[in-house]
Amino acid sequence: MKKLTVLLLLSFPSLLHAQVGIKAGFNYANVTNASSINSSHSSGFMVAVFLAPASKGIISYNTEIGFSQQGYNYKTNTNTGNVTLNYIMMPHLIGINITRFFQLQLGGQTAYLLNAKADSSRNQSSSANPNSKFTDYYNRFDYGAAAGFEIHPVAGLLIGARYNISFGDLYKNMTDAAPGTTPSFIPKVDAKNNVVQIFAGWRFGKSAGKKKEKQKDTDK
Repeated sequence: MKKLTVLLLLSFPSLLHAQVGIKAGFNYANVTNASSINSSHSSGFMVAVFLAPASKGIISYNTEIGFSQQGYNYKTNTNTGNVTLNYIMMPHLIGINITRFFQLQLGGQTAYLLNAKADSSRNQSSSANPNSKFTDYYNRFDYGAAAGFEIHPVAGLLIGARYNISFGDLYKNMTDAAPGTTPSFIPKVDAKNNVVQIFAGWRFGKSAGKKKEKQKDTDK
C-alpha cells in the first residue's frame, strides 16, 4: 500500500500536465481471408477516451480505452447478412510530432470482445448448434497493430484517421469442426479483423509545446 501511495504521489505532477480527451467517429471494418463467404466492409462507430502525458520533444505517447463496433457483411449460397462485433479497445501508441499541428501515430493494441450478433435473411443461430451462442465461436481476446495520424488545427480540436489490423485469429479453431456444426457465414480459414477509423475529438489541457512558448514569452 505504501509503494502504491508513493507511486501515485510521484506520478501526480505529470498527470496534472497531461492531456486528456475524448474522440468519436466511424469504422469501416472487414475481415481477412474470407473470400469463401464473399465478405465486404460494414460500417460502425467508435468512441474513446485518451491520456497523453506531457512531451517536450518530437516523441510523445498516447493511451486509449474505448468502444469499437466492427464486423463484416457476407453472402453465401444460402444466406446473406452482416455480423456485428463489439469490442473494448486499448491502443498504446507512440506519436511522432511532425509539427504541433500534425502527428503520426504507431503502436499496438489489445481488445476484448463484448458480444457478437448476426443479422441475416435466414436465422442460423439455432440451425447449426442450438446450444451455442454466437460468442462461443469467437476468441474473446484480440491483439494487433495500429497506425494513423492526427491533425490539431485549433485549440483542443483533433481530426484523424487510423488503420487497425489484428494478429490474433477472430474465430476459434474452425478447421477441426464437423460439417454443419458452425454457421455458414463463418469462414473456414483463420480470419482476422481489420478496421479503418475516421474520428474527431477534443483535447483538454495545454500541450508541452504551448507551455514552452509561453515560458519564452515570460522570460523576454
